[in-house]
Order: sequence, then C-alpha cells, then structure tokens
Amino acid sequence: MSVAQGRLQPVDPAEPLLAGQGVNLSSLAHRAITDMIRDRRLKGGETIIEARLADTLGISRTPLREALQRLEGEGLVRKAANRSFVVRHVDLTEYLHSLKVREILEGEAAVLAIGAIPGAALAAVRHEIKGLMRAAAYHTHAHWKSDDNLHGLYIEHCGNPVMAEMILALRVTTRLFEIARLKDRVGPDSSEHLTILEALESGDRRAARLAVQAHCRSLRDHALATVR
Repeated sequence: MSVAQGRLQPVDPAEPLLAGQGVNLSSLAHRAITDMIRDRRLKGGETIIEARLADTLGISRTPLREALQRLEGEGLVRKAANRSFVVRHVDLTEYLHSLKVREILEGEAAVLAIGAIPGAALAAVRHEIKGLMRAAAYHTHAHWKSDDNLHGLYIEHCGNPVMAEMILALRVTTRLFEIARLKDRVGPDSSEHLTILEALESGDRRAARLAVQAHCRSLRDHALATVR
C-alpha cells in the first residue's frame, strides 16, 4: 500500500505493503489490518499469524504487535488462550442485541444533536450520500465512509460523551457482523440516511428519533432475511 492524500492505497500484492513508507509503521499497520478486517480478508474467528502478517506488510513484529494491541482496545481483535490474536467474531444474536441497543441510544443521540450540527456538515453528508446513490460501481469503502459520516453527525454532536462512546463501541460490533449481500444495502441505507438527515436539518426531534429507529430495524430485518 502507498500513502496518498492521507489514505492507504493498494499496490502490487506481491510487494510488501508498508515497507519504506517513512512514516509511523504502527499506525499504517493499524489502518491496513482494519481494512483487511472490514474487507473480510481477515475473517471473524480467524487467528492472526503474526510472522506471516508482518511479512505481508513488510514490517517487523514490534509495530505489528503495537497495531494489534490497539485493535484489541478497539474491539476488533481479541487475545486467545495461547496469547495469539484472533479477529473478533460477531454472530447473529450479538448483532441483533447490539442493534437493539443502538436503536435506543442513537435515537436519543439524534434528538440531543438537533440544532448543534453545523449546516456545512449536514450539506457535506447529503452530497456524499447523493454521490453514493449515483455511483455506477459499488465500493465497500465508500459505503462504509458514508455510513460513518451520517451517523457521526449526531454521535459527535449529541453533547453526551459517554453515550457517544457507547454508540461507537456498538458500531464496531455491528460492523464486524458479516452482513450478507452488503451491496444490496446501498439503496435502503442511502434512502434511510437521507430521511434521518432531513429530520436533523428540519429540527424535528420526533422525526429524527423515528428515522434512526426505523433504520436500525431495517438493518435487523435485512440480517434476518439473509441469514435465516
């Protein structure tokens, strides 16, 4: 991977991904491994072979271990009994339970954020959603980025840092669930996100809560329809 405009970019898979970057290797490794987990190149429940991964990334074990420890703190990996790192696995039951709590907390966060979100931030997210809907090809990263930015509007501006931290932790859990046919969620997600955005823009607290709750229930229904 190379660094361009602050983002890791893919290169020839035969080359070490991070070697020679001249930047903080631990931070780059953290980003690279996060991408591998989100892209399912490292799957839930998979044991991370540190020597092999260090070789793939073209770095030593020290920055790799630092990155894995950071990921452990973020809930993306966990320590196994043999002290190796394993990608955290989230099953359907945990996903549904987490979504239910998100439904409650995010609905309240949206209400609390009304009037506190800068207009420019709302406009930027609207532009991003519209661009995702117009895109000819599907890109997982663009989908997740749009999702993070929409939800981040009210998480960041809810005025309750404890609530915000809880929601972010729950979003890590639900993101780890391996949603089937994720591409099929672009249309529903974008439409539901626009409904949430409109409620935030209009200052309608009741509509904002209901829109967030409806979105969480839509995610639940999609999971149940594709897993069972």
